Amino acid sequence: MKSGVSTYSLVDKIASRQMSVLDVIQWIADQGGEHVEIVPAGYDLENNIELIDAIRGKAEELMLDISNYAITANFVAGDERACETEIARVLKHVDIAERLGAKLMRHDVAFRPAGEMTESYFAADLDRMADACRRIADYALQYGITTSVENHGHYVQASERVERLLRHVDRSNFRTTLDIANFMCVDEDPVEACKRNAPYASMVHVKDFYVRPSGFDYGEGWGQSVGGNALRGAILGNGDVNVREILRIIKSSGYDGYLSLEFEGMEDSLTGTRVGLDNLKRIWAEV
Repeated sequence: MKSGVSTYSLVDKIASRQMSVLDVIQWIADQGGEHVEIVPAGYDLENNIELIDAIRGKAEELMLDISNYAITANFVAGDERACETEIARVLKHVDIAERLGAKLMRHDVAFRPAGEMTESYFAADLDRMADACRRIADYALQYGITTSVENHGHYVQASERVERLLRHVDRSNFRTTLDIANFMCVDEDPVEACKRNAPYASMVHVKDFYVRPSGFDYGEGWGQSVGGNALRGAILGNGDVNVREILRIIKSSGYDGYLSLEFEGMEDSLTGTRVGLDNLKRIWAEV
């Protein structure tokens, strides 16, 4: 197992130009990270071979693995032609992952507005989503890359839907990026959900949330789950996610891959990420 950090954790520093993505990679190594997850938020890798090569070179210089390359995608927005265009775009990102030297790649699958996140829509979309994922996984296989879907975006977020998609795609190199906290966004118990999805994980995102009951205005920084519960990002180990039990479940499942810290709290991102990474290492050793 290797612990590290997603560049998304410091997206505010990148977007404000306080740090470049190369600065972020150096910072992760300085904090004792063993890998970096590349999430092109605040920077763009499409048609930017120079930056792709610079990221790979920087990571190699620091002896830091590039664990995963994560992008967005939506295969149900529009007609079949739109879907084909989206598949072609994601295939180009598979080429980017290969140039980065990453052997894991997460791509989203589908997003729908609140009124269309029902079971009937999901059942109707399943074949199209699975076909797209299957074609991308088959393309990635030539590079030895495993692709994955993450439990986020509400529509394909519950553990049952993730598992159903995985089974429908039926490819050994299509798995899930398991985010231990995101199940709370669809009001699912993250402990039970992680038990269900851990056997399928190719990558694990580790983060924490504060959660409060619905019916109150908690002010700035709080979002809402599908069911109306209030959620706010927390430093890992400080929030309401049972991180210790979930990491025990993941370790017991036999998972021995990358643990990637995502910080989404209101604290300074350098502080929140540093403390969270320290907590992650300690808790994993203890469980």
